[in-house]
Amino acid sequence: MKVDVCFSPALYPAYHNPECIVVVADIFRATTTLITAFGHGACSIRPVATVEEARAYKREGWLVGAERNVKRCDFADFGNSPFDYTPERVMGKDLVFTTTNGTKAITVAREAFRVVTGGFINLQAVADYCLQYRRDVIALAAGWQDRVNIEDTLYGGALTDVLLRTGQYQPASDAARIALDMWNARKRDLRNYMEQTDHLPRLRANNLEGSADYCLTLNSAPVVPELCMENGTPLLRAKTI
Repeated sequence: MKVDVCFSPALYPAYHNPECIVVVADIFRATTTLITAFGHGACSIRPVATVEEARAYKREGWLVGAERNVKRCDFADFGNSPFDYTPERVMGKDLVFTTTNGTKAITVAREAFRVVTGGFINLQAVADYCLQYRRDVIALAAGWQDRVNIEDTLYGGALTDVLLRTGQYQPASDAARIALDMWNARKRDLRNYMEQTDHLPRLRANNLEGSADYCLTLNSAPVVPELCMENGTPLLRAKTI
């Protein structure tokens, strides 16, 4: 089996394989937030690509998480911080969710065999999920507005590393090797490495830097959000590994 890393949703058409598992990563913060919401008992989450869709759901009475350019949308119940999704607010609830980058990447990949959302907080759980299905894997970095970013690429390298260590996967391309080299060079100093990213200053400017350490914590949430179709509607539901 092979594992690859796609650095941006804009590149995904060149990587698409309908028989593979796609692991979408938006470390700061959409996929980390989704994992956390499910870890705190959310029942389902509808990822939508646009603010207009999210606003329409809100008018129908749904609980909505919505963010654009780091800021929570004014109509939303939640933003894109994992700290918003506490057990008291989300346990047993169905949510709608849209973000600048992460939900777009989920939508782009939806025709794959399986689509799941990954973060450092569920790294091992995602690897175990992939091993259960024994399929090729693509780590899809959500990036920033279709541009490559460090943190999501780094996650691709981390997932590649975990899968290669099982002896059942091989890197599929130079992209996987590049991401793996990044991970191996920086895995012992993730937080300081993030200081040179484009996105950390955005978080800091909006008083959201406190979520960074949480987003970089390894293996604190053994749950894998998995995309499924229910009555023609894409939904994320949790799989506990």
